[in-house]
Amino acid sequence: MTAAHLAARAMRLFAYLILGICLPAWAGELPPLSHSVTGGDTEYIVQRGDFLIAIGARFGVAPKLLARQNGIPYDAVIHPGQRLRIHNPHIVPEALDDGILINLPQRMLFHFSQGKLREAYPVGLGKPSWATPQDEFKVVSKVENKTWVVPKSIQEEMRREGKIVREKVPPGPDNPLGKYWLGLDLWGYGIHSTIAPTSIYQFRSHGCIRLHPDDIAELFEQVRVGTQGRIIYQPVLLAVIEDGRILLEVHRDIYKKGIDPAQTVRDMAEANGFSHALDWPAVDAVIAAQDGIAREVGRLGPYDLKGTP
Repeated sequence: MTAAHLAARAMRLFAYLILGICLPAWAGELPPLSHSVTGGDTEYIVQRGDFLIAIGARFGVAPKLLARQNGIPYDAVIHPGQRLRIHNPHIVPEALDDGILINLPQRMLFHFSQGKLREAYPVGLGKPSWATPQDEFKVVSKVENKTWVVPKSIQEEMRREGKIVREKVPPGPDNPLGKYWLGLDLWGYGIHSTIAPTSIYQFRSHGCIRLHPDDIAELFEQVRVGTQGRIIYQPVLLAVIEDGRILLEVHRDIYKKGIDPAQTVRDMAEANGFSHALDWPAVDAVIAAQDGIAREVGRLGPYDLKGTP
């Protein structure tokens, strides 16, 4: 990174402080450059009872984008046996030796074991008024069929909305925790199943991390008490993969942390020495769409690739 680039970044951060604007998530350090992508192209056969919102939630694709990918109206009626293309490449933000990484704007959970990505799952997260916290955590409990002890704050919300106020919800079809609960050392928060699968890949919870019932059943078997994890906030992801393609994935700044996607891409490209290789109109298109899918925005040449992991 050049001295001029460092000076420019320092001036921007100074301006944030002077103007009283919330510092962007990368204020102290830019997001890491990734070299890994999960997902891709899949053909899905529509099952009885399916609809686009449910399918999008299952695969981590916005339902309107899923409709566009398949050339059908968003409100189209789909039928059992119909074939849909699922295009859902997601950049893996960074690699862990072991543990769980959750990227909030991306609405994705990544599980690593022995330095390798084991699984990637779409998740449901806290609504903007009840944000999921950004922090490190540890799994401290594993419980099947947990009784939900309703927090006082949620009881108050039930009261305000004119609902029946419940202090406890026993296991069963009405329990929003579903069958599996991974308790975290972040007080009151957990990773759990849900009785509302269409809320996956959405921001609708009271801060907990929801997984599709099939996904949490799989993760529950793999994770042990003591597993470490980290929750990050990275709406802009940039990757250089083995064949030299540069991929960009952009999500909404859902919790309004003041992140400028265009500036973040410029800073990351300059810091990693490949500004010259980017197709800037393609970058602008991905930023404008903010549809959460990794797209090619450039390519490194053979000489550039010599220093790429």
